[in-house]
Amino acid sequence: MTTLSYKNQTVQIDAGELVSFQVADQEYIHQKGSPGWRNADTEMFPIIGPTAAANFSVSTPRGEAIQDQHGLLREMVYERIEATETGAIFQKAYTAGTAIKNSKFPEKSTEELLQWPYDFIFKKIFTLSEAGLEVRFLISGVSGMPYMLGYHPAFNLVTDNPTIIANAREISLAAILEVGNRAFQIADCTEIKLRDKNTVTIKTKGFGNFMLWTEVNNMVCIEPITFYPYAVDQKNLSDGFSRLEGDEAEYTMLISISD
Repeated sequence: MTTLSYKNQTVQIDAGELVSFQVADQEYIHQKGSPGWRNADTEMFPIIGPTAAANFSVSTPRGEAIQDQHGLLREMVYERIEATETGAIFQKAYTAGTAIKNSKFPEKSTEELLQWPYDFIFKKIFTLSEAGLEVRFLISGVSGMPYMLGYHPAFNLVTDNPTIIANAREISLAAILEVGNRAFQIADCTEIKLRDKNTVTIKTKGFGNFMLWTEVNNMVCIEPITFYPYAVDQKNLSDGFSRLEGDEAEYTMLISISD
């Protein structure tokens, strides 16, 4: 376990997963074992969304890639590269064509092994400061590599009527629950506020969009994304790819707490 601290803020990271963010002893991250989801956060890369209707195959300039829901990065293990009192760096490195075991097989998928036809290095960088908790992602690889990126943190809810403010619109938890597994789309947005006991403000750079998901009333996932996967048919998921410009791309999410 990696622990970061700054004044009244404390962060705990378990093998690259953000499992706790406490400010003045209040927990803001969904806890494993609580109703809702078995994780606290994860990354969606190089695909966002389901692929079953496309026979788990996604087209790239280098041929077909076998991908399950939300991509293969989540099946890989982070290596901790560096840690200080207020920051930590974790990394996953992938070699093109390497077979990655699919944890959804055989119960939820027909594909035992996943693969991607490009090398990449994916870094997840945590920084705790006066501004709050910044989570930064660096993607390195060959120029032109196609990809989607989404960050999937789950936030703890403690009141009966939390609301989300995005693009000057107020969104209730009931509205998110009604959408179900497709997730509630928020297009062209870089800042969201979650109003619960306190206000959680989330500011992003690079992503450009969000989607919201939950199946319970004690947590909500607020997910910055480069592309909303249900905007196209699953068989055309490649229409949502970004392309790596140069050899590195950077994305950030800042989480701050206020009364």
